[in-house]
Amino acid sequence: MAKKKETRNAHGSGTIRQRPDGRWEARYVAGHDPGTGKPDRKSIYGSTQQEVRKQLNAITVSIDNGEYKEPSKLTVKDWLEIWIKDYILNLKPLTLKSYNTQINNHIIPALGKVKLCKLAPHHIQKFYNGLNDKYSAKTIKNIHGVLHKGLKQAVDLGYIKTNPTEACKLPKVVKTQITPMDKDIIPVFLEAIKGHQFEKIYTMDLFTGLRQSEAIGLTWDCVDFDAGTIFVYRQYQKLKGGYQWATLKNGKTRLIKPANFVMDILKAEKIKQAENRLRAGSAWENPENFIFTNPLGTHIKHETLSKNYKKIVVMMGLPDLRFHDMRHTFAVISLQAGDDIKTVQENLGHHSAAFTMDTYAHVTDAMRKASSERMDSFIKNL
Repeated sequence: MAKKKETRNAHGSGTIRQRPDGRWEARYVAGHDPGTGKPDRKSIYGSTQQEVRKQLNAITVSIDNGEYKEPSKLTVKDWLEIWIKDYILNLKPLTLKSYNTQINNHIIPALGKVKLCKLAPHHIQKFYNGLNDKYSAKTIKNIHGVLHKGLKQAVDLGYIKTNPTEACKLPKVVKTQITPMDKDIIPVFLEAIKGHQFEKIYTMDLFTGLRQSEAIGLTWDCVDFDAGTIFVYRQYQKLKGGYQWATLKNGKTRLIKPANFVMDILKAEKIKQAENRLRAGSAWENPENFIFTNPLGTHIKHETLSKNYKKIVVMMGLPDLRFHDMRHTFAVISLQAGDDIKTVQENLGHHSAAFTMDTYAHVTDAMRKASSERMDSFIKNL
């Protein structure tokens, strides 16, 4: 049995002893019980006297400075469940759903049992590395984003001193190649949707760049035919159990002034809707005043719109085209038509012009080259 040793800390603020099992223990007074006045004694342990003395000195300094906080007994699982319930108040429904998915499907199974105060960068790095074989770099980045935010809140509340995710390395995200329709494909697409039940919403989307939930959620109060404008201020999102109104992706409403061609499409849709309403009679139901509906007034569903779109592009021999690529197409043709970056950014509802430039760098590079050639031609003609 190891010989028991006991020493008093240099400042008299704690004692250090070697336990019978060979480990070293430092004891200190963290404060006093407010009810009884008795000292609140705590212990820390280590494999060497030097190790526990160093920890004890750090603790006593923080006590003297009034900065000491007892290490949290919460596990990572305990804390994330508190965080998602009490501290995430303004997330959009789909974002909240995504956060819960990352926490319950990935973070808690891997790290949930670890004490919050013991969670170290190497625990998290090992977790990220284990995801590499199953998930894309973007998915891992999203998981990291949720864990980082949750632990940042724990730092703000004093449960942990630093955020261990800060020291972790993430796999490089390879930028997804966008696939907009080019000037040869656009007329083929427009010809393919002629007479289709969703011809008008597809055409409008192609020439406004609205997100799918924005297009589905357009209501007649958004349209000002006199001014020739569309006010985009909300979206209609599909959630488990039904649909729900939500604010826009970046929380920024926008007023767009599309081509007259688009406004004519909306006028035609208004006439068609009035005819459908008369035919449906008492069966008509459109309390939200949606622009694009089925013959009975019900809004168009996301999966219905996407499935029909996919059938059309497959028939065209372009199965890789996605519904979202119509938004990219609008951005590209706007830039090629001479619209400035700021205008395109505002029409698309991006959070910054820099993001728009980065997303469509290949187009802006070509525009810069064309600008250079025009300037060169001008100089030569002087």
